[in-house]
Amino acid sequence: MDASVKTHFTGSEAPAPTRAAVFWRPTAKTGFVSWLTTVDHKKIGFLYGVFALFFFLVGGFEALLIRIQLAVPNNDFLTAQRYNELFTMHGTTMIFLAVMPLSAAFFNYIMPLQIGARDVAFPRLNAFSLWTFVAGAIVINLGWFMPDGAPDGGWFGYAPLTSKQFSPDHSIDTWVMGLQLLGVASIAASLNFIVTIINLRAPGMTMMRLPVFTWMTLVTAFLIVLSFPAITIALVELMMDRLFGTSFFEVSNGGMPILWQHLFWIFGHPEVYILILPAMGIISEILPTFSRKPLFGYPIVVFSGATIGFLGFAVWSHHMFTTGMGTVATAAFALATMAIAVPTGVKIFNWIGTLWGGHLMMRTPMMFALGFVWMFMMGGFSGIMHSAAPADAQQQDSYFVVAHFHYVLIGGSIFALLAGIHYWFPLMFGRKVSEFWGKLSFWVIFAGFNITFFPMHFLGLNGMPRRTFTYDENLGWNAPNFIATVGAMILGLGIFVYFAVMVYTYFRGEKVKRDYWDGRTLEWSLPSPPPEYNFAVTPTVHARDAWWYEKEHKEEIAKEKAEHAKEDAAHGGIHMPFQSIYPFVTSVGILIGAIGVCAVDYGHKLPVALAGGAIMLIGIYLWAMEGNEGYHIQPNEEDLKS
Repeated sequence: MDASVKTHFTGSEAPAPTRAAVFWRPTAKTGFVSWLTTVDHKKIGFLYGVFALFFFLVGGFEALLIRIQLAVPNNDFLTAQRYNELFTMHGTTMIFLAVMPLSAAFFNYIMPLQIGARDVAFPRLNAFSLWTFVAGAIVINLGWFMPDGAPDGGWFGYAPLTSKQFSPDHSIDTWVMGLQLLGVASIAASLNFIVTIINLRAPGMTMMRLPVFTWMTLVTAFLIVLSFPAITIALVELMMDRLFGTSFFEVSNGGMPILWQHLFWIFGHPEVYILILPAMGIISEILPTFSRKPLFGYPIVVFSGATIGFLGFAVWSHHMFTTGMGTVATAAFALATMAIAVPTGVKIFNWIGTLWGGHLMMRTPMMFALGFVWMFMMGGFSGIMHSAAPADAQQQDSYFVVAHFHYVLIGGSIFALLAGIHYWFPLMFGRKVSEFWGKLSFWVIFAGFNITFFPMHFLGLNGMPRRTFTYDENLGWNAPNFIATVGAMILGLGIFVYFAVMVYTYFRGEKVKRDYWDGRTLEWSLPSPPPEYNFAVTPTVHARDAWWYEKEHKEEIAKEKAEHAKEDAAHGGIHMPFQSIYPFVTSVGILIGAIGVCAVDYGHKLPVALAGGAIMLIGIYLWAMEGNEGYHIQPNEEDLKS
């Protein structure tokens, strides 16, 4: 065993595994293998972020290609087939491979720190969710490297476009299988987060003392657990139709294509709040910190977030106003859609109340947070317009809708996630991001975003349908499309500047100590970056803004920490779980099996699928036989003193 690792254990040697099935116990704390075997929630969160940002850049590149095609009328930059592939993959990538995993990165890294935990409840399951997400992302993107091409049925996968008759190649199969793997990863992670928040809170941290971001993590996790089964059912039925000749969506044999829409949007509209509630949680952390005052109306903000999650399941058919549901169903969903705007408005007024009378610090995270509030309001206003069925009938499938959901998902989710990266960067990496370059990137992104998507409102009202790959020059759409393309280039430049600054700061940025922003929640009590064990001493929470309270009552807190330190010492130190390779092995087996089912020529499907299944089962068996052994680690003296 490496001597540098040996010193982490309370004894001279690591405890020996007690089960013979543990063939290899990785111990390296650095290097490539350590990343494959890690069960540390912080490393897993970092990896989620890296993969999500990579796919965010991929999805952005796909969007730029789409905008180049639409810059001028009758353009032949892309063929119709390639355009279909790009808008399908752009939507799928941005929703499932960028925004959702980037939110998961914050869930993994920040949430356990905010509740005073040393890790999530099931560390190895956490690693499994990460690598299964990666497997799903690989499967979805396989089409780019196959003769059949990438999926081309739209990110919504409407039947019968995705049936074997209209999409006979393997591309839709990879899309179906990849989304199912992403669903497995999301549900596994969400169950983990729910158990962690309910069971691993620090002493004194009642539910009404939870930071709002942690509350939104909990609500989002419940939304995922309750909504993903619907799309899983739809995907399984579509896979059965395609691979085994069933007729769930085949009209000629009694199937119902409208069934796909119901199943998809029963998932799809809660999915909107799966994307936006984490953003709202991030904003609810940033605004109080840079206003130098507690969040205004904390109980109402929490309750409104839960209400949004609940009502999110009652509005799915507003995506289907033009399908002929009937006046009663249309009226019911229109009213529910109007109602869901109320708790959203409540949050906005509470954020304004937080800003009112505060000592505002206009730092870069605050700029992105304020940009979120304004851009999300813009998207919300057009969303209320869509809740009226007669107006929606005119705007349906037009570029007005494209403008609406980009204001919600980019102006909303992406602005908040960029704010969160900037806000927690000093905590995660111990380095300060340049305010000049941070604010410059904000203004370029802000300008590029509005130049891109605001003209699309007018394009939609002037009749331009979405998902069209070209247009004639006499339709009056030339100037807005050209402006939107110029804006997309500016937006891309802003994103490039943002991430170039982050990469530079990661390697060369000025180092900072703990609590760079004078934060209010427990994560800011830790060194920057946090140690492996997070908290040298288990914190005791006395108030809602726990870290602000600790800074005002240092003597009282010091006595409690001394008592907790004695308890940890009596148990041999802080118990930490072993690293494990088996979640990664299990996910590799799932990846191989999925490729065998959906992407291999029919003559080789069964052997490859069976090989993948065998690897998966071996990984699960060895994972189960590892047991719950771990090791004890002694915190640094400096951390104990602080």
